[in-house]
Amino acid sequence: MHIVVCIKQVPDSPNIRIDPERMTVIREGVKSVINPLDCVALETALLLKKKQGGRITVLSMGPPQSEEALFEALAYGADR
Repeated sequence: MHIVVCIKQVPDSPNIRIDPERMTVIREGVKSVINPLDCVALETALLLKKKQGGRITVLSMGPPQSEEALFEALAYGADR
């Protein structure tokens, strides 16, 4: 079984600021985390992998710093 999990890195702060010109989140100075619901999806995938075998691929889209979320998912047990 090949399981694909999509994850998104989101700001870990209730005080999100938006750049009014670009209409994007200002990420400077704000810690980012994997979206909590995406963590649930990853955990479910890991349980399926443990029970039935297979591999887990994690995908993400975002700025270069979102690569941190991919490395975190690999640390949890994703394969690629």
